[in-house]
Amino acid sequence: MVGKYGLIARSERDLYFISHYLNPELHLLRCRSVKKNCSLAVICIFNADYLKHSIMKRSAFLFTILLNLVCFHGAYPQQVIHLWENGAPGFEKLKNEPEQAKDWWVKNIHNPSITVFLPPPDIANGTAVIICPGGGHRELVFDAEGKDAALFFTKIGVTAFVLKYRLAREPSSPYQLEVHARQDAYRAMRLVRSKAKAWNLDPHRIGMMGFSAGGEVVEFVAYDKGNGDPSAADPVDRENGKPDFQILIYPGPLGVPDKVPSDAPPAFMLAANDDVCCAGPIVNLLSKYREASVPIEVHLYAAGNHAFNMGQRSELTSIRTWPARLEDWMRDNNFFRKK
Repeated sequence: MVGKYGLIARSERDLYFISHYLNPELHLLRCRSVKKNCSLAVICIFNADYLKHSIMKRSAFLFTILLNLVCFHGAYPQQVIHLWENGAPGFEKLKNEPEQAKDWWVKNIHNPSITVFLPPPDIANGTAVIICPGGGHRELVFDAEGKDAALFFTKIGVTAFVLKYRLAREPSSPYQLEVHARQDAYRAMRLVRSKAKAWNLDPHRIGMMGFSAGGEVVEFVAYDKGNGDPSAADPVDRENGKPDFQILIYPGPLGVPDKVPSDAPPAFMLAANDDVCCAGPIVNLLSKYREASVPIEVHLYAAGNHAFNMGQRSELTSIRTWPARLEDWMRDNNFFRKK
């Protein structure tokens, strides 16, 4: 009996591959395009018997690509949500200024936003992380310290949000570092918490992750109470803006408090000892966390320098595999329990 299977092309590259390579190989029957949640999907139906008897005879390369297309286990951006509907307070006139993006960076951010990455429903566990990419407050390393981290989280059932925050050190920037980046971080936390039910999240398991300068942004909001304004006209502003946990990857020195409060969020921190900039802050925070008796896990690697991102491009085994240490920490702290 001839059955039917489907392929999903999640990008123009995948669609090109299906139409130019897999079509003749799979006896493709028909395709149709679907657009949902700002993402393009192309559903392709092909002869299942031909798949069963012919694909296994093809090259290992073709079979690997087919598996990647049919059996993907991750997520892609579902939507972009601006933190304020009418633009950032006091800067509403700049909301329509276009962002600039090239290669690995994004800058000229005047209408801060979160990009949503949803995990597969069957493994979603109700935990969420808001990711703050680094870039020295001059740009955002949006792919390597944003999207890559988000895809890592979705593969382990965690909903991820990549924050585009305003950049105070960009030339001619109208923003102040400890004012507007902090404001964006608080608003992102409150926005996600306000929509926890819609995304099936546990509102008490929403954390923040920051790389380099993004770690400073996380620190700006991690050690205060984060209380919302119960009388605010905007219901988002009534939510608490403090993260339930924090993940700092080679964080910058700004935002490190003189004293860690006893109600500070549990922390996972990681850096390389030869990072002149950003090994010191986690050593400093480790001591202060211990004094406050707040749970903390720190990994200080012998080498790796700065900006190794999620480790994929490093030649060092310890750096390439560091995300596994984060997954261990999250599992040990029950972040993967189903909501």
